Amino acid sequence: MQAMVTQRHILITGASAGLGRALALAAAAPGAVLHLSGRDAGRIGAVAEACRARGATAQGQVADVRDAAAMAAWIAGAGRLDLVVANAGISAGTGGAVEPAATARAVFETNVTGVLNTVLPALEAMAAQAPGPDGLRGRVAVVASVAAFVAAPGAPAYCASKAAVQRWAEALDATERRRGIRLHAVCPGYIRTAMTARNDFPMPFLMDAEEAARRTLAGIAAGRTRIAYPWPVYWGARLAGALPLGLRAALFNRLPAKAAQLDEAREQGPG
Repeated sequence: MQAMVTQRHILITGASAGLGRALALAAAAPGAVLHLSGRDAGRIGAVAEACRARGATAQGQVADVRDAAAMAAWIAGAGRLDLVVANAGISAGTGGAVEPAATARAVFETNVTGVLNTVLPALEAMAAQAPGPDGLRGRVAVVASVAAFVAAPGAPAYCASKAAVQRWAEALDATERRRGIRLHAVCPGYIRTAMTARNDFPMPFLMDAEEAARRTLAGIAAGRTRIAYPWPVYWGARLAGALPLGLRAALFNRLPAKAAQLDEAREQGPG
């Protein structure tokens, strides 16, 4: 079922694959103006072309969210923005060993600094534009994860990075409403992408990217600050996060570890 998309001018990072690609295609319709970024020219170009085939005006941009100046320039030149989705993210586990310093830095640089480089210039651009038909100057959706709610020892940097942006977005929503801007923290469960394909452990309620995009856009349309799905995975993560630290560590250490390889595919899910 196609999600209702009321925003016409939309910018999405990490749109070349996974949830970002699914969001772009779900938003593509006659009258929609899409600004899409990814790191692979061929893939982001193909997504933009698929969106144009659905009647949208779509531009694919090769961009690295870690580059603050480049992101600020791209966002400033986009014109009106009704919805910005900070989706770009990477994943890595420990493989059962100690997480390498280079891995931790890489995850934080993309998943946290990359979100800042997207959201901060977007907020200033939105604050300077007139309200739209819904009375808002704009909306910003930050893609976090249900992993934000549990400190899993198999993916410490990933869990911490998603917790940081989830809490930041929810806190900002309270204050940015004064400027007519809404923020949404999107916390998906397991999504079937290249990022999760390497996981050698059970992934309950694994869903297609198209279903995740529908739920994300439905949550934005409903005005929910926290968009977490599916509910069993979300509440399972909340419950695991509430366990005593020693018990939680013992339980997680008995589970298969996520592969240590750094996945820079810019796709989203809980990793």
